[in-house]
Amino acid sequence: MGSLAQRPPYQKFDVAVRRSRIDGFGVFAAEPMPRGRKIGEVRGEHISIAEGRRRAAQLERIMIVEVSPRHAVDLAGSSDPMRFTNHSCQPNAQLSIASGRIEFYALRNIAVGEEITVAYGETHHQGRLACRCGAAGCVGQL
Repeated sequence: MGSLAQRPPYQKFDVAVRRSRIDGFGVFAAEPMPRGRKIGEVRGEHISIAEGRRRAAQLERIMIVEVSPRHAVDLAGSSDPMRFTNHSCQPNAQLSIASGRIEFYALRNIAVGEEITVAYGETHHQGRLACRCGAAGCVGQL
């Protein structure tokens, strides 16, 4: 991403987007990230849950996060690098929703070059997408 002056204030640590062994592109630590610290956020288009589910039904790659019982955020048009965060059954980060904001926190110390991953939990894929995280104990489906 570049220097601290170039990243938005809600992106707390420097990251890089590149090809991932898990799926497509991923987001990788460009500096050490201590356990428990906020890594950054992702922002996108605010839409209704109904619109989010309508869009999800038409897409193979889904970047929609439901942030409340009535609202979702579509990350497809976002320029925030954290939108490329892939799923892992043994994640090193946690996605947290606070006041409609989608934030990422380190679950453990994350080393430079390590891919930042979260456990997606319930997804719009509804078990139709194979998990490719490669972690021991992988659940196999998203």
